Amino acid sequence: MQETLELLAPAGDFSTLKAVIRAGADAVYFGGGRFGARAFAKNFSQEELLEALDYGHMHGRKLYLAVNTLLKEHEVKEELYGYLLPLYEHGLDAAIVQDFGVLRFLRENFSGLPLHVSTQMSVANASGVKLLSEAGASRVVLARELSLEEISFIHQESPLELECFVHGALCYCYSGQCLFSSMLGGRSANRGRCAQPCRLPYEAQGGARPAQRGGGRQYPLSPKDLCAVDLIPKLAKSGVFSFKVEGRMKSEDYASGVVSIYRRCMDRYLSDGEEGFFVAPKERQRLLALGSRCGFTEGYYRKRNGPDMITFTKPCHEKGDLTEKEPLQEPKRMISGVFRLQAGAPMELRVKGRLRKAAVRPSLDVEAGAEAQGEPSDEVSAIAAGEAPEKARQHPVTEEKLLANLKKTGNTPFAFEEMEVILDDGLFVSMAAVNDVRRAALHALEERILAAYRRKGARRKEAGRKAHMAPAPPREGVKNAREAFFCASVEKKEQIAPLLKSSLISRIYVDSGVFSRETAEEGLEEVWENCREAGKEAYYVLPAVFRKETSDWHRLLLRRRKADGFLAKSYDALSFLLQEGVCPGCIRLDHSLYAWSSESQAAFYELGVEGDTVPLELNKKEIKKRDNGRSEMCIYGYLPFMTSAQCLQKSLHGCSHSPGVLWLKDRYGVSFPVKNNCNECYNVIYNSKPLALFPMVDELTGLGVRQFRMSFTVESAHQVKQALNALKNRCPLDKTEHTYGHYKRGVE
Repeated sequence: MQETLELLAPAGDFSTLKAVIRAGADAVYFGGGRFGARAFAKNFSQEELLEALDYGHMHGRKLYLAVNTLLKEHEVKEELYGYLLPLYEHGLDAAIVQDFGVLRFLRENFSGLPLHVSTQMSVANASGVKLLSEAGASRVVLARELSLEEISFIHQESPLELECFVHGALCYCYSGQCLFSSMLGGRSANRGRCAQPCRLPYEAQGGARPAQRGGGRQYPLSPKDLCAVDLIPKLAKSGVFSFKVEGRMKSEDYASGVVSIYRRCMDRYLSDGEEGFFVAPKERQRLLALGSRCGFTEGYYRKRNGPDMITFTKPCHEKGDLTEKEPLQEPKRMISGVFRLQAGAPMELRVKGRLRKAAVRPSLDVEAGAEAQGEPSDEVSAIAAGEAPEKARQHPVTEEKLLANLKKTGNTPFAFEEMEVILDDGLFVSMAAVNDVRRAALHALEERILAAYRRKGARRKEAGRKAHMAPAPPREGVKNAREAFFCASVEKKEQIAPLLKSSLISRIYVDSGVFSRETAEEGLEEVWENCREAGKEAYYVLPAVFRKETSDWHRLLLRRRKADGFLAKSYDALSFLLQEGVCPGCIRLDHSLYAWSSESQAAFYELGVEGDTVPLELNKKEIKKRDNGRSEMCIYGYLPFMTSAQCLQKSLHGCSHSPGVLWLKDRYGVSFPVKNNCNECYNVIYNSKPLALFPMVDELTGLGVRQFRMSFTVESAHQVKQALNALKNRCPLDKTEHTYGHYKRGVE
């Protein structure tokens, strides 16, 4: 059993932050006015952020700032440093990040600031944790889709702290891999502005058998809320250190109520072990009353997916009867004191407390003017002096009277655990003077404690330095002198033949889902041979989700069949390839490994990869400002909106154990294809109409893009030929409704 666990609480405003600390949170995560994944929460002003840090630190708690969105070029270069600097200097305990470039920027500019990888990075394997550890992360917030066994394996393989969600709303999509809100309405989840299309009604169409849950509109993309209170012992034994409650958009009563229950249950486990652990019926009832969506689910900790995790009938968050509100008391820091009242000397109060060592910065000592010598002391003290006492004329002051006044700590964060009074006989001093000394001593102690958290200003380094942006070394057989280099990716076997015959296409990306695991080795060998005969490169596309089982199987495949190159869609897949000894110059990053800024590009290029893919959410002006020399751009395809561990086929019809396509029709009559990847057990929801930028190819070439990709997913061989013809003639798709994506609009 672990000796300590962290209960991490959300706070959407200062009042909630105080409430969750009173409720027993060990740490609080919150957002400021910029770069947080909850842009529509009330959030904190810059002044409130500083005040919140002081409040939390005075109560021995840690404060983590969410910087967990993707940042644009000007935001990294002009805004990020100035936004973080005062918080860093004031003692911010950690920053939570999604953007790989932001991780690099903070690592280089804010030395000593712990960096927590957000669940928005979709880390689902020990390989991804390893890569991010080497990049400077100190903690990883794991993907919410992992099982207890997978978490345990990651814990055994990684030295980093692991954080997992235990309560609150669940996303249908792997976090960070959702473009649904962005593509339909311009509100990007990667910028904290998700419109939650998953909570809207859809009508499912297709499938091998009639839907067991009836026809008509339902809410098949709306998960129930997570409640893992019963799993506290198992999560702890699996290696989870930080237990995270979701809810920065929730009310103060909700956040503090949930935290108080988890506090009691976690303390019960820590004191009595798994054998003595229980969750009282009243605690369960109160969690339900605080709010849920059609009840709770334990999420993915003990099962892969299933219809019992989905609301289906209504997606709203509903509360129960909360007539009884739990009283929350202000926590106090226990201290000791020695008060001296002696003849001929000013009265004096020395107060002393202890710090949590983890919170103290090793570069600063708690005593003013002292030189830091290795690890600082865990003890902090302060002294205040007042007027000298007089000789008593009638009623000398007593020890009892002094103790009664000295222990009145009022609204301060302190409470005296011990107080010693050293008193000469026959003296008098006013209680007002004693109170003044007490207030001065406590104020000085508070200043000393907060000083232990302060840091000196960071020294800024240039963002996205060009030294890391040099062109990748050419590989044998690659034709680098082309004006434009065209590639195509396929997810169906029938799509390959037209591409082999096309003189436009120089590289074919073969998705892992084209073949079953039973036929993959033979099928890929045939494709590689056909590509060689056609004079084309053959790249292998690793799965969008790369969990332990996936890496175990691919390790065997890669050792038997080598492609010309690889397309990685996740940090887990990228790290897996590097660990397996694949030449970094043979690895290209897909658009799901976001390279919005030169800082992000530099972070990836330091690994030696061939290049990145132009992010799908950037517009023409933003693309123009990028260094696109090593970037590939998608100019055609039904773009992926969601990648989910849930299976629509299984939820509505039962598991078919075979790949297929269902359709989701929204309230406007628009239908979206949904493919189930049975090799890796995940679904991908695609846009209803394809991106088609064929008329813009020459314009894009002028923006510095030289490599272009067509992405074929649900198309037939005939539709592939039509798209190739449109590319050849640089014209729109014939008789096919299409979209320009974000090329002309971008995201806020």
